[in-house]
Amino acid sequence: MTAPMALRPREAARALGVSERWLWEKTKTGEIPCLKAGRCTLYPVAMLEEWLRSRAARQQEGGERS
Repeated sequence: MTAPMALRPREAARALGVSERWLWEKTKTGEIPCLKAGRCTLYPVAMLEEWLRSRAARQQEGGERS
């Protein structure tokens, strides 16, 4: 079985270790990358990984908290 290319909201929240509510709030503000496929919101795994890397780099530089 191959790894999924994109996650649905519940799966993405679980993968990130956050609540679905937090994920939805960050999605609405545009902070979390996502794609719309009709009425479905998808979170491409590659985009989430890049978002995590960039966020971790900013925190290590002292530019962002939480």
